[in-house]
Amino acid sequence: MDLAYTAEEEEFRARLREWLAKTLPTLPPKPSPGDWSARRAYDLGWQRMLYDAGYAGLHWPMDAGGQGATPTQHLIFLEETEKAGAPYVGASFVGLLHAGPTIAAEGTPEQRARWLPPVLRGEEVWCQGFSEPDAGSDLASLRTRAWRDGDVYVVSGSKIWTSHAEVADWCELLVRTDPEAPKHRGITWLAMPMDAPGITVRPLRTLAGSNEFAEVFLDEVRVPVANRVGAENDGWRVTMVTLSFERGTAFVGEVVACRRVLGELAREARRNGRWDDAPLRRRLGRLNAEFRALWRLTQWNVSEAEKTGGVPGTGGSVFKLRYSHARQELYDAAAEVLGPNSLDLDRPWVLDRLSSLSYTIAAGTSQIQQNIVAERILGLPKGR
Repeated sequence: MDLAYTAEEEEFRARLREWLAKTLPTLPPKPSPGDWSARRAYDLGWQRMLYDAGYAGLHWPMDAGGQGATPTQHLIFLEETEKAGAPYVGASFVGLLHAGPTIAAEGTPEQRARWLPPVLRGEEVWCQGFSEPDAGSDLASLRTRAWRDGDVYVVSGSKIWTSHAEVADWCELLVRTDPEAPKHRGITWLAMPMDAPGITVRPLRTLAGSNEFAEVFLDEVRVPVANRVGAENDGWRVTMVTLSFERGTAFVGEVVACRRVLGELAREARRNGRWDDAPLRRRLGRLNAEFRALWRLTQWNVSEAEKTGGVPGTGGSVFKLRYSHARQELYDAAAEVLGPNSLDLDRPWVLDRLSSLSYTIAAGTSQIQQNIVAERILGLPKGR
């Protein structure tokens, strides 16, 4: 593992810092958290600024519209933008961090040309249509059915926890195209236009009061066969590429954010007198060590990705497993620092504490990650 930065990488960091210092003060005020139409416009506006400055799709291949930067430069980008307080990808999350990288890795030249430039330019939003009411952690049990009718697939079924469905233009959709095949072998990955007839979107409200998720009902939706990424019935393999990005690199910026929050908690504890609590100080110190270790693990994963063409490996499951629990512990410590104010939804970190509860479920439950680590890294036999 190479943890040192080259002179070229440090020069890149300096240029990025200069651009962020000049650009961030020009941003408009952030919209209300519940106004997703306004948030879409805000997030896509930021993405367009990144595109115009040459920072969009930084680590994507150049033939996919990216900058061809190394994974290490991408790591620097995530670190510096988070430290500077730059906007999060928001509504662009699925397009930039899941669907886009998957299409860049698995799509045809025509698919790359159609779908990737609008994502990079901040023109189109994607949502993720993977989970179903009876296929969450056991994703391969999905039942949404697609059958061929000439040059289209006819899709019927339902999805749940579909991120940003209410403002999305496209959906990365998993469907079952061969119900007779073993469950992992009859799945196909499709790009579905969200304005197609037969789609009904019903927003879901989370514990934190947000509605970035939705149920999506599909009633004989017609999706062109040309929108299939990978071969028919090879969707599980393509999905593993998607999930490797989701678990391996999508949370990287959040590690930096957690380290920033940890420093803020220490300052708040000193301000409100909680710093005299020795067990609390020990807890914050241990979390500091935890997130420093997670950052080193991130660097290791990036080093490994550089050896494999930029696609994260199974090390992403190790990271995701520990990070999701560490994040929950961080915001439990925040509640301890805030004391009675930890129930005030207007206080910093309170809503983050509520949302942290989902991290051991999102992108694959902790139990699923443990199985991946046991079987694919440690070589243990599959459980029965």
